[in-house]
Amino acid sequence: MTRLDRLLRPRHIAVLGAGWALNVIEQCRKMGFAGPVWPVHPTKAEIGGLRAYTSLADLPEPPDAAFVGVNRFATLDVVRDLAAMGAGGAICFASGWEEAGEPGLQQRLVDAAGDMPILGPNCYGVINYLDGALLWPDQHGGVRVDKGVALVSQSSNIVINLGMQQRGLPVAYVACLGNAAVVGLAELAGALLDDPRVTALGMYVEGIDDAAAFAALAERARGLGKGVVCIKSGKTELSRTAAASHTASLAGGGAASSAFLRQIGVAEVNTPSELIETLKLFHVHGPQIGTRLCSLSCSGGEAGLVADLAAPFGIDFPPVPEATRARLFETLGPIVAIANPLDYHTFIWGDGPKTTEVFSAMLSAYDAGLYIIDSPRPDRCDPSGYQPAFDAIVAAQRATGKPSLPIASLAENFGEARVTAMMAQGVCALLGLETGLAAIRAAQTPPGRPGWRPAAALPPRETRLLDEAEGKRLLDAARVPIPRGVLGHTLADVAAKAAHLTPPFALKGLGFAHKTEAGAVRLNLSSLQGQAEMPGATGYLVEEMVTGTLAEILIGLRRDPVYGVTLTLGMGGVTAEVLADTVTLVLPVPAEDLLQAARRLRLWPLLDGYRGRPRADMAAVAEIATRLGALMLADDSLEEIEINPILVRATGAVAVDALIRKV
Repeated sequence: MTRLDRLLRPRHIAVLGAGWALNVIEQCRKMGFAGPVWPVHPTKAEIGGLRAYTSLADLPEPPDAAFVGVNRFATLDVVRDLAAMGAGGAICFASGWEEAGEPGLQQRLVDAAGDMPILGPNCYGVINYLDGALLWPDQHGGVRVDKGVALVSQSSNIVINLGMQQRGLPVAYVACLGNAAVVGLAELAGALLDDPRVTALGMYVEGIDDAAAFAALAERARGLGKGVVCIKSGKTELSRTAAASHTASLAGGGAASSAFLRQIGVAEVNTPSELIETLKLFHVHGPQIGTRLCSLSCSGGEAGLVADLAAPFGIDFPPVPEATRARLFETLGPIVAIANPLDYHTFIWGDGPKTTEVFSAMLSAYDAGLYIIDSPRPDRCDPSGYQPAFDAIVAAQRATGKPSLPIASLAENFGEARVTAMMAQGVCALLGLETGLAAIRAAQTPPGRPGWRPAAALPPRETRLLDEAEGKRLLDAARVPIPRGVLGHTLADVAAKAAHLTPPFALKGLGFAHKTEAGAVRLNLSSLQGQAEMPGATGYLVEEMVTGTLAEILIGLRRDPVYGVTLTLGMGGVTAEVLADTVTLVLPVPAEDLLQAARRLRLWPLLDGYRGRPRADMAAVAEIATRLGALMLADDSLEEIEINPILVRATGAVAVDALIRKV
């Protein structure tokens, strides 16, 4: 039992605020809430046909839940009284707190609540479709259900829109957080997941307040066999982009949040439609579906279209195994080309047994199957001729135990009634080919590592930029390979010290964040004699040039105010930002995960022996990244480390430039 149980699953409800109270009463009445609803108003004798109590003290007993629909200043007193009388919790509807320039007012609300949970303020409320309890002051689009998904949102309007869906998704709960003054995202979501009637969790998230708690939530959801899917907004936020490092711009925006969600096993999608379709998959088939997919349609055009649309999602369709090919040939004959995606033509259309055999034979060789089928509109056409195909889809799933996924290329070509009817048979119908493919990809998100949690985040602080010489000493101490080199205050000084070094040389001026742009790098020097001074340089570094280079790689680590420390790895050098080919992870992360993530780079084939090229030693790069990660996690004074480039050879890798910020 959690402290939110009474609020989310109340036996009785108190409502305050005349107009809003009436709306809540009407919604509870329409949904068949079995418990009493108690209006509270100082002057009205009744509200919505129910007796109104003059004060909270007059109620028959402390309410399990209260909808507080009064202004923000009156809300303080109401919440204080509810907490004192032992109420189970409250929805604080009023807006106009910190977001409206009332400093300290929200903290006063927190103090008034004490140990009593509240959702909000600036919160629309909670709908419990399982028990018919609505702490909700407006219309909604749901119906009573025995089981379904929970929707949690930091935006009331977004979740209102989601609740109006006509895609056949059974919704058990709708819950808003508002300003989340007392109850945070992970606590609310966890309390909903604890209900055994909840099958999956969908979220619209503007900001994660506690990354470690969110990671624990995702792990608990997987343990319960429930999938979690999220829209994370704010991906185009540029306020944190710093000018000093490539990493800041390459790993800014949503890269950190997407990496975090991926690592904890939360499916991320971009649109409300994708959210709903992914939740349907989770509701019917659990938290993950396999990656080996087949596609069947009675049209070559549809077969080509699904292949084209699947490619950007990283979805491919493995070839048909020989045994399956032979089985299909027996039914389809020599005219049909056996392939995946499969165009099975229309020779078997309307023949239930043959269609079932083809659908089952194909599905048996894969993890899941897509059946592209757009039903005729029933208001102008007769869809009855399509029923044998729909029946065969259901039969194929029953015969194989694999997910059969009918998918309409256009969402409107598969009505809600048919979606609901097929779901009752255990089949998940997807609406819209591209949206459905996005949902399938999201539902393939693997679980996170058990017990993984991000490093603790640190507050913003003032930092200084180390010069390259200081940075190289730090790297050397961390056993990160660096070139042999010498330092000097003047060119003559370094020339004298470099006598034992072997040309060609790299000459660098110190004191610049971006030495190349400042003209403070000179490469492939056979001698240091006759070199001109570099205006603005605070000193000089001469190093032996690294030879045998196969690739230039960037590794950047930086503190994140939510996720602790992020690590970005990608194609480096002076064109790093032009290429913008990087992957981002959240620390801690093992070397094998770094290598696996590197395979997502667009230019990975160039690192992995493309067309006979030598393979770059990316294991050495992963080892450098691991050592830098350990350094960053062990030293809280470090704010940012960027190595660009790391020069990678066939054997080994060397960090030739370093930008490091620390307190």
